[in-house]
Amino acid sequence: MLYIIPTPVGNLGDMTPRAIEILQSVDCILAEDTRTSGKLFKHFLIPTKAQAFHAHNEHRQVDRIIERMKDGETFALVSDAGTPGISDPGYLLSTACHDHDIKVSCLPGATAFVPALVSSGIPCNRFYFEGFLPQKKGRQTRLKFITSLEETIVLYESPYRLVKCLKQLLEFCEEDRIACVCREISKMYEEIKRARLTELIALYDEKTVKGEIVIVLSGRS
Repeated sequence: MLYIIPTPVGNLGDMTPRAIEILQSVDCILAEDTRTSGKLFKHFLIPTKAQAFHAHNEHRQVDRIIERMKDGETFALVSDAGTPGISDPGYLLSTACHDHDIKVSCLPGATAFVPALVSSGIPCNRFYFEGFLPQKKGRQTRLKFITSLEETIVLYESPYRLVKCLKQLLEFCEEDRIACVCREISKMYEEIKRARLTELIALYDEKTVKGEIVIVLSGRS
């Protein structure tokens, strides 16, 4: 069996008792970065052996992991933060489990875009999740597409490319388009800034930001 376990995006208090219990009981934990996850395991006294499972080795690892599960072992999959499979490794292993009739169970829990979307004050009854835009090839095509949508758009972005991304969005949007920049979600310095794109560009052009960024963009009116 495979358990997919969300881990806190910032505040360790968001870790659920059930997630801890499962991580303590499985045969092996697959972690995006064993050093990052090791701090979490140490905090919650999780002794289970962990092995690296990330974008650079998942294709090589999948068949071996499937064989171990078919032999009766139970695995848990975690990413550095949030829910595996949401802009993180997880899809490939989940698909392989279904192909081999291995049960998959994902616990409900932390993910960055849901609290960002809900707290943005931008309609969230219908939305389009883009995740990370391509850094180079295909970026302009994706920007043109998402800014044409009437639904709310959700993006992930690096703090180092935040202003660049906002300016690129503005190239395809009307000037009064509303957006919300959410960073450091659930942490001490959580920041939610909702304004017109032009106002957000002016704000972040003058300050240095840290932490993972979620951008929520209102749909085309």
